[in-house]
Amino acid sequence: MVAGPEVMNQVLPMLESSFHRCPVKGVDEVVVVGAAVSPPPTVASPKAESLVDLIEVPDLELKTSSQTLNFVPNIRSGSFADIGPRRYMEDEHIRIDDLSGHLGSLLLCPAPNAFYGVFDGHGGSDAAAYMKRHAMRLFFEDSEFPNAIEEDDFFSESVENAIRKGFLSADLALADDSVISRSSGTTALTALIFGRQLLVANAGDCRAVLCRKGIAVEMSCDHRPTYDAEHQRVTDCGGYIEDGYLNGVLSVTRALGDWDMKMPQGSPSPLIAEPEFRQTILSEDDEFLIIGCDGIWDVMTSQHAVTLVRKGLRRHDDPDRCARELAMEAKRLQTFDNLTVIVICFTSELSGCLLPSEQAPSRRIRSCKSLSAEALCNLRRLLESDQ
Repeated sequence: MVAGPEVMNQVLPMLESSFHRCPVKGVDEVVVVGAAVSPPPTVASPKAESLVDLIEVPDLELKTSSQTLNFVPNIRSGSFADIGPRRYMEDEHIRIDDLSGHLGSLLLCPAPNAFYGVFDGHGGSDAAAYMKRHAMRLFFEDSEFPNAIEEDDFFSESVENAIRKGFLSADLALADDSVISRSSGTTALTALIFGRQLLVANAGDCRAVLCRKGIAVEMSCDHRPTYDAEHQRVTDCGGYIEDGYLNGVLSVTRALGDWDMKMPQGSPSPLIAEPEFRQTILSEDDEFLIIGCDGIWDVMTSQHAVTLVRKGLRRHDDPDRCARELAMEAKRLQTFDNLTVIVICFTSELSGCLLPSEQAPSRRIRSCKSLSAEALCNLRRLLESDQ
């Protein structure tokens, strides 16, 4: 549990096949350093959200250019968590830059591969802590995660099904665990990279934002009662929105746990754990991904965050430091929540990915006037007289 702006980075040993020995208390992240159809992603504007529809959205469809086919992500990441103005820390996160190295023979997946997760708890930290402790088992063992050496449509579909199963299994497990309060819940966002594929799954109001040539491309949708599609789904299931809260209680419409608000298993419920997916093929235009809890996004736009991280990487090329700077910016903007953010870079160097306005001004070269014929003659005489 984080008790201030300082964050611990602890590298864990290889998990055993049971996946049940990953500690919860005293560890801020799992780090292994190494190498429902949704609407199309939107580009966040640094101005009002109403302007989003006026901006052309970068193409997230499968790209087959030679640049894309030859691109291989060079994955490195950094993270930071802070309690913020809250009395208790209820966020948890997972950061694994080398997934196959972490899981060993249990995973056969196109390389490079990586896995990240942010879990924003509410009603206590129990549900988020449970997800941190059991995520690897739920997503990669119990879900029967597929094995393949190369990317193809069948493998991508199988991966999506496995992640969906992991979300739903986690939700049921929270209901069955007698130690966890039925009023405890957590939002969940995961980002999985295999080869050039990026797959984001989200249930709740955490957010993933891709930086594509300096432009913020949202890779998730905030599941809040104010989102029209979620509002309609809630009312269709017999729920209601009161003062912007689901059934007058919860600020999100999708979450794991919260079984005091959910219908019996098998019945339609206004609050669900079903994740939404967004997927893209990474290219050399894709610089980094930010995933963070709503404490970040409550006070800044996606484009603001991308611009801040991009400038930070230009200055010091340190994703850990960028994550901290982003959290500190949210605190400066007076966020009222816990703060957790992960910055995942896809290239080893970002110095060549600058906007024209960010380029350093070129030095002016001073011109030197030429000497006249008379001056040259006088200079020659002076030099000859000294010999």
